[in-house]
Formats: sequence, structure tokens, C-alpha cells
Amino acid sequence: MQAVRTEPTGANDVKILLDMDDLPRAWYNILLDLPAPFPPYLHPGTKEAVPPEAFEALFPKELIRQEMSPNRSEPIPDEVREAYLRFGRPTPLYRAKRLEAFLKTPARIYYKREDVSPVGSHKPNTAIAQAYFARQEGVEALATETGAGQWGSALALATNYFGLKSKVFMVRVSYDQKPYRKYLMQLFGAEVIPSPSDQTNVGKKFLAADPNHPGSLGIAISEAIESAVTGKNTKYSLGSVLNHVLMHQTIIGLEAQKQFELADVTPDFMVGSVGGGSNFAGFTYPTIGDRIHGRSETRFIAVEPESVPSMTQGKYEYDFGDTGEMTPLVKMHTLGIRAAPDPRRGTPVPRDRRDAQRLARQRTRRAAGSEPGEHVRGGRDLCEDGRPGSRTGDVPRDPRRDRPRTRSEKAERGDGDRVQLQRPRAVGPRRIPAVHGGHPEERRARVNSRQRT
Repeated sequence: MQAVRTEPTGANDVKILLDMDDLPRAWYNILLDLPAPFPPYLHPGTKEAVPPEAFEALFPKELIRQEMSPNRSEPIPDEVREAYLRFGRPTPLYRAKRLEAFLKTPARIYYKREDVSPVGSHKPNTAIAQAYFARQEGVEALATETGAGQWGSALALATNYFGLKSKVFMVRVSYDQKPYRKYLMQLFGAEVIPSPSDQTNVGKKFLAADPNHPGSLGIAISEAIESAVTGKNTKYSLGSVLNHVLMHQTIIGLEAQKQFELADVTPDFMVGSVGGGSNFAGFTYPTIGDRIHGRSETRFIAVEPESVPSMTQGKYEYDFGDTGEMTPLVKMHTLGIRAAPDPRRGTPVPRDRRDAQRLARQRTRRAAGSEPGEHVRGGRDLCEDGRPGSRTGDVPRDPRRDRPRTRSEKAERGDGDRVQLQRPRAVGPRRIPAVHGGHPEERRARVNSRQRT
């Protein structure tokens, strides 16, 4: 394998750090900046809006208030900020010089390192907050679901930190295939149960129909909700989707904005993977808010897995949030509550895996998971599509090689702080960079399936 050569660069061009005092003191709530009111949660029987007090059986009251908060920002309690500092925040922003060299692109590519947390993901940003508010209200235990184990690991860490118990229903196929995530959760004191299980009525129903059921996240959610409702002094905790969860994750994007200022860079594009939304929302929401108010012209690209193409192939309509139909109806992009990915597609095909591992090893010397691979795959495709002569042609391009690339250069050229939406310069995938797949036709198919904002 041929080594990638890069131009010599200073430390500040590679790794951008914030001081502890730069850690944000408030989360950003995008609800007030939306062009239309947020669709209410509906009762599945009456189809009427569910009042806030109806959620008190599931969530701590403070999280319910944040879910429907009328404030553009919500203060981060000092104890939560201290936990953030202890668990690795603020996280670094890196420039992917080696990836740029490999792609032979004039783009400047940056990525936010959320993998530096003790559990290797961004999930503790909301797990810490949820465990803190639960403890403040005297809750003794939290129940939740997890797929691959990232969210379950984060909540186990947070409940351990704040002295709570946790019960995690883990999708059975992941429980069997990824035992080390199970061990990590157990290390932090969590009770980990393969789902579907015989501990809930929902689980028993699915096991009766298929004793070897591989499980799904929707079933695990139903089991966790039933466990929370029937358990003693127990609440339910969710790692994505809901507004208060996405709001807690905006600490990522708020930090990134400060880091881009330090680097004297304004991103043309911000790229993130999308499943339940916490990943993409945390990274992009603060800048999306700026764009809504005319303070930014950054564009946003969400990349989703082909195995669960809910935004690109799903319908935008009300649906249950779980397979057992225990939740209120939520307006969402949905493939239907019975839809489930083929368990065999949980791991990339060999060619995809080889390409992801090769790029991660060659450019970062780090291992790479599937979601970081989606980030960098989207960023890589964006860079390649932005080259002059690209056949895809869906990314605006500027053939001028000498256009200004930083705020200072733009000021010298008379452009002020205006962002040029042309050739991508700063692309922001979060966490570990990796790339899946390398065949041109496969790449074009993935580009065409991306959801653009």
C-alpha cells in the first residue's frame, strides 16, 4: 500500500482545541427558530394532542419541560458541565489532511472527535443530562433500549456516575454478535437483557410467535417503556429522536462553531449521519439556526444507511415510535413500524468493510465503525462530486483555484464574511473518519440516495 504524503503543517492546522472555560453554558433549542410549529404528539385513539402531564409516567418533569421549551436556550447545570469536563469535553476538531491528500481535493475537511468519550460516542452528552435530572427528582432507576450498544453504554455510564440503577433491553442479534458492548454496560452496573425477552408482555408476545426472533429496536423500545411504567420509581430514557435529546447534543455544534472561528474557517457544507437524529442534529442545529436567521449560508447534508432509508424512501406521516404501539403518534419519516433491516446487513459487505478499514488505517491510524463511515463517505462523495468535470453535477462548483478560503482572505477580496456555496472547503463529519465502498457505480447510487437540506 502506498503511503499518503501531505504538506508540512503546523499543529494548529491539524488539531483545534478549546479551553475548559470555552465549554458552552447553555444548550440550543431549535424549536423557536423553526419556520412552522412543531407537530404535536397525538393520542393514538383520539388523534388529539397529548398534554405534557401525560408523559410524567415515562420522563422526569424537567425533561418534559425541555421537550416543549419556549426558550431558545436552556442552561446547562454546573454539575452536568463538570461531568462533561470529566468525560472529555470540549472535544477536539481535527483537519483531515491525509484524507484530503488521498482524495486529491482542494477541499478543507474537518471532523469533530466525539469518540474520545469513555464509551466511544456522542451519546453521553444527553445520557449525563437525563441521569442528572432524573436523580434531581428522586428517580432511582432508568430503563432504556439499545441496538449496537452505544446508547446503552452511555446511559450505563451516566447512571453509574449519578448513583442510579439502569436496565437496558438490547436487540438480541446485537446482544449475540457484540458481547463486548454488553460487558461494558455490565461493567458500569447495568442490567442487560436480550430483546425480545420473557420479562415483559410485549417480549413474550414476540417470542411466542418466533422463539428465535432476532429482535428490533422498536421491540426493545416497547419493552423498556413497559419496564419503566411497571417498575418501582423507574423512568424511561431515550437516546435520540426527541427534542430534549437533540437539544442536549447541540453542545457539539456549539463547540464546533467556536473551533471554526479559531481556525478562521466558515464551512460551506456540514455532513452527518442520520438514524434517530441526535448525531446530525447535535453537529448542525446551531448553524442551521444561524442560516434560518440569515447569518450563515452553510449547506447541510444528511447521510443515512441504505438498509434503513427512512428519509429517502419513507413517508412523512404520523406513526408509532415503537413496534408494540405503546408510544403516542409522532410525525416522522417512517418506513412503517413493522419494517426491520435484514440482520445480515448489519455488517458491511466485504468490499465495503475493506475500503472503510483501509481508509481509516491509512489516514487516521484508527478503527472505524459504520456511522463514522457514513460521515466520511458522504464527505468523500461531496469532494469528488465537486471537482471540475464531475458527472454527478449536483454540487455547485467554482473552477477558480484562487478563491478566498478563510474569513481573512475573503475580507481582503472584499467578500466580508459571506459564505461561498461553491466548491466545498470545510466538510464536517463527526467522530472517526472512515469510508465504505469504492466502486464508482455504488458511490453514485449512494450520492443519489442522500437527503439534502
